[in-house]
Amino acid sequence: MLTTLVILATTFLSCSAVVIPEEPGLNGPRRIGKRCTGTIKSLADVAAAQQCTTINIGGFTVPAGQTFTLAAPDGAVVSLTGALTFGFQTWAGPLMVVTGNNVTFNGNGHELVGQGELYWQGGNGGVTKPAPMLRINNGGSFSNIKIKNSPARAISVGGNSLTVSGINIDNSDGDAPNSKSGSSAAGHNTDGFDVSAHDVTLSGNTIKNQDDCLAINRGTNIVFTGNTCSGGHGISIGSVNSNTTVSGVQITGNTVTNSANGLRIKTIATATGSQVSNVVYSNNKLSSITQFGVIIDQSYPSTLGTPGTGVVISGVTFSGSNTVAVGSSAKRVSVNCGSTSSCTGKWDFSGLTVTGGSAGTVKNAPVSGGSF
Repeated sequence: MLTTLVILATTFLSCSAVVIPEEPGLNGPRRIGKRCTGTIKSLADVAAAQQCTTINIGGFTVPAGQTFTLAAPDGAVVSLTGALTFGFQTWAGPLMVVTGNNVTFNGNGHELVGQGELYWQGGNGGVTKPAPMLRINNGGSFSNIKIKNSPARAISVGGNSLTVSGINIDNSDGDAPNSKSGSSAAGHNTDGFDVSAHDVTLSGNTIKNQDDCLAINRGTNIVFTGNTCSGGHGISIGSVNSNTTVSGVQITGNTVTNSANGLRIKTIATATGSQVSNVVYSNNKLSSITQFGVIIDQSYPSTLGTPGTGVVISGVTFSGSNTVAVGSSAKRVSVNCGSTSSCTGKWDFSGLTVTGGSAGTVKNAPVSGGSF
């Protein structure tokens, strides 16, 4: 009789989903899921399926104007088994959100289809575009998925203790003009990854777009390694606004081609109480850069305008071999700091070589070394 009661109690615990608000995780409340497999083939299936520690998402169309929100339990394994297409509607979005602690999400190479070609008009005006297309707020890993034609920003990374790998963001269709963009590229504001997180690694991803390949807005211990970027605005830290910290950034072993900028740090001219520190670039290869090979600018949104002093940039290092080839009308390196106290510490550019174009100017920054 006692053995039977123990078995019944064990079975009950293994099949219950419990929310533990008094022990929050890094990426939302701790949730213990059922030992079951949940299958999602429509938004109506989500509530039941996300109680399980194994979740399979089949291919289906997410209705226009709705967000596919998945709050996975702790340690869940989530697999995409078919393409998800998001219906067209002019609204703010986002289109998909994934949250949870220590979640393993594997897209198995399937697509998230944003139908961006129905929204793109070549600029910020016109229709409201849902953004981001995907918000990753889980810890653990997120891998092997293709983003096709995001309406605006593709992926927002907000989860902590997270690895993002094998993501293919393909907005290359937006390079061509359409009937509403005149002679300009139809795609606009199609950032690849926007990051506001801690202890995050983004590796082995491919990004084809018309805006920043990477934009780090806030966070610490962020690694961007072995990625390929083309067609956009390059790899950026910022724009950094008020009361913000960006620290411990490693940008290493990436390839950037056919982009407006190569490597950029941009801080908002009017921002206050913020800092950017300990940024290391190593072994990156950049080519066909059309505007700035390297630009560090404290006057955003103006480019090389009147810089502010409310964001302190401290410690910028180029190590190993960073090679940047710029076009004939581009500037090789431009640094625009508001004062010597807002750009401080050691700025060692000895691992940087920039060729082509013309020399830029370095203002109020302790830059040493490098060939540019």
